[in-house]
Order: sequence, then C-alpha cells, then structure tokens
Amino acid sequence: MENSFAITTTFIAYLILMLAIGVIAYQRTKSSSDYFLGGRSLGPWPAALSAGASDMSGWLLLGLPGYAYAAGIEAFWLAGGLLVGTWLNWLITAKRLRTYSITTDALTLPEFLSRRFNDKSKMIQVISAFFILLFFLFYTSSGLVAGGKLFETVFGLDYTTAVIIGTVCVVSYTLFGGFLAVSWTDLVQGLLMAAALLIVPITAMEGGLGQLSNDLSAINPQLLTLWNDSKGEPLSAIAIISLVAWGLGYFGQPHILARFKASRSNRDLTTARRIAVIWTGLSMIGAMLVGLVGLIYVNNSGISVDDGEKIFMLLVNSLFHPVVAGILLAAILAAVMSTADSQLLVSSSALAEDFYKQVFKKDASSEEIVMVGRIAVVGISIVALILAMTPDSSVLGLVSYAWAGFGAAFGPALILSLYWERMNRNGALVGILVGGITIVVWKQLSGGWFDVYEIVPGIILSTLSIVVVSMVTGEPEASVKSQHATFKKQLTELD
Repeated sequence: MENSFAITTTFIAYLILMLAIGVIAYQRTKSSSDYFLGGRSLGPWPAALSAGASDMSGWLLLGLPGYAYAAGIEAFWLAGGLLVGTWLNWLITAKRLRTYSITTDALTLPEFLSRRFNDKSKMIQVISAFFILLFFLFYTSSGLVAGGKLFETVFGLDYTTAVIIGTVCVVSYTLFGGFLAVSWTDLVQGLLMAAALLIVPITAMEGGLGQLSNDLSAINPQLLTLWNDSKGEPLSAIAIISLVAWGLGYFGQPHILARFKASRSNRDLTTARRIAVIWTGLSMIGAMLVGLVGLIYVNNSGISVDDGEKIFMLLVNSLFHPVVAGILLAAILAAVMSTADSQLLVSSSALAEDFYKQVFKKDASSEEIVMVGRIAVVGISIVALILAMTPDSSVLGLVSYAWAGFGAAFGPALILSLYWERMNRNGALVGILVGGITIVVWKQLSGGWFDVYEIVPGIILSTLSIVVVSMVTGEPEASVKSQHATFKKQLTELD
C-alpha cells in the first residue's frame, strides 16, 4: 500500500476532527447521566447512525466484504439476517426500553434489569456487569488489533507502536467526552462508512471492470448461487440458520441498546428507526458489492490476494488518487473507532455504576461516578491493549461468540421484561446465567446440530429458563407490578 504524504495527512486531519468533537462534548458533560447517556438528548440522526456505526465496527468494511469475496452470494443470508434484526430491534425494543428506563431511572442495562424486578440482592446487576466486562474486554481488544493493522499499513509503523497509537486515539475522546463524544463522532463515522462502501464498488464497476455480465462468467459459478457453498455443495439447514441467526444478537447488545435509552423522545425513535434501517441496508449492499466486485477485479487483473478481508483496501488503493484513498481508508478507522469507543464506554459504565456504586460505595456522588468511569476507560483500555499486542491473538476468535453471548444472556431477558408482566426476578437471573453459559459451553462442542451458531440454542434455552422459573417461583412483588403499570401508562403518554 502506498504510504503517501496525502494519505498520512488525511488520516491526521480525521483524527484531529474526532478529538475536537471529544473536547466540545467534554464541555457539556456534567453528570453521570451526561457521561453515560448524553443526558438523554440524542436526536434521530445521531441515535440511528451511532447505533449502526457502533454495531458494525471494522467487520463491515473488512469482514463482510471478505466473506462475500470468499463465499459469494451465500453472504446474503448473513447480511439479510442482520438487516432484519436491526429493523426488529428498533421496532419492538427501542420505545419500550427508553420508556421503562425512565420509569426505573436506570442508566445502564444491568441497572435497568435490576430495578425492573426490584432485585434487592443486586445479583442481576453484578452478574450482568460481569458478562459485559468479560465479553467486551476481548471484543474491544480485537478492534484495537484491527486499528493497529490499519495504522501499520498506512504509516509503515511496527505493529506494537501502531496499536498503541490507535488505542490512544480512541481512548482520548471517549475519556473526555463520554457518550456525547462517542455518539457525535459515530454520526460522522457512520456517514463516512456508508459513503465509502457505496463509492468504491460503483467506481470499480464504472471504471475498470468492463461488462459486468462477461466478467461474472469467468468466476466460479458456485459463488453466484444462494443455495450452494463455494464448493458446489448445497447449503445445509444448519448453515442457513446459523447465518440468519446473527440478526438475533441485536436484542442483547448493551452498546446498541444504550442509544435507545439516550434518545430525547419516543417520537424521534420512529424517525431514527427508518434512518437506521436505510443506513444498514445501503451499507450491507455496499459491503457485499465490494466483495463481489473484488472477485471480478482480482480475476481480471491477475492479482493474488492472500487475505480476502484486504479486498476493500486493495480496491481503494488501485482505483483512487491518494487523497481520496486516504479519506476512504479513514472509513476503516472510523468503523474500528466507532465500535471500540462504545464498548469502552459501556464497560466503564458497568464497572462504575454496576460494580463500584453497588458493591463498594452506594452513596457515591454523580461526579465521583464519572471520575471512576473515566479511570475505568483507561484501565480497561490497558488490559485490552495488552491482549491486542499479538496480531494473531486468539481473542479474535472470541468476537463471534461475544456477539452471541450478549444476544443470549440479555436478549430474552430484556424482551420478556418489556412485554411479560408475569416475569419475575428469579426468572431474569436464571435466564441471564443460562444464556451466557450456554454460549461458552456450546462453542466447545461440534458435530451435527452442535455446529449451529451458538446463539440459537443460547436464546432458546435462556427463554425457556425465564418462562419456567418465573412460573414455578411465584408472581412478582406488588411493587414490581405497580411499576409495570406505571410504565405502560408512560408508554401511552410518551407515544
């Protein structure tokens, strides 16, 4: 990759812009509500694009194009599942979660689940925070690895130095600005990511690929069918279910759910849903086209590609002027930063609000919680940085079931808590435990139905656990029922 002055200048300008946004947000951050939820002031555009950008990460510009490059049209099952999951999450979760989090005056997801069921023992809050810290620690480190590789390629730095610089950039504006800095930068980064994913394949098809139909004829025909894999074998039910089931993970992702709670009104959430679904759809189409067009480009040019996830960078550097290439490559950095910062913020809120305040100092002031949260950002970043120091670290293998872990541990518990009055504290606690543990255990098994993506059995078993335990352990307390009635009344009023 050309390490030009133009690309370097573009990257530096981009980083300065992100840090400037962080400084501005810092001036508006006065309380723990401001730091962790932006004072519940997000409009529809930042709420929608922040949720999307923090969700997709570098996977959208590297992983999905690489998968489409290797598997062809088969990748549409995965992209379709994620698009439907995005729409359903906004449709059935957003307004109810925002309203109920106001009813319970809860900032974090563990705090909401604890207050929803009046859990005096705080076990729900502490165990939920443990799962968040565990999964996000590895999830964040994988993002730092991706950012390090990008800095290594663009600036020609050694890998260790590149990871450290990337980490400092992400931590800086998260540390100072909190949720507002993360959300505002996500708005910019989300627009940049979608634009890059559409510009690159369109430019490639117009500029250097000739007639698309003729070019496609030279590709492995098995890559152009929805029902066969790249070897020509029919896709099994397990394979299709596993791909589509990625969409089920959305209902339990703390960093995405936080955007619902931070929206300034329920009415804005309807507009935000439309923006989010359109953004996700365009981004998915663009990512798929990058992989498929990359197949044609590589076939026509005779270039050897050892890693399909580099196809976006290959097209950018081959088709664009260095100044434009620098802007488009910054989209990868945007994707990495927009997810890593959100994960750091959710992890710090879990440590400050759900561990420190509940276990160590129940009367901690709002200013003290913000300070602990900022210290937590630094501490978690250091641990994630250590884990990210090896480019081939096994933490990358944990990303897929970190998504599944959140989806299974929190998804069923959250959805049922928003809709089912009969659910009680015991059901919620057991459901969270069963969902999270199932993911870890199922991942170690293989053969037959054990090859299905672990989120499927995780969600099924978690849901069954919640229903069965809630039914056999008695009805919720009177105060819980009263609170749920208040929630339904507020939902009607706020809508």
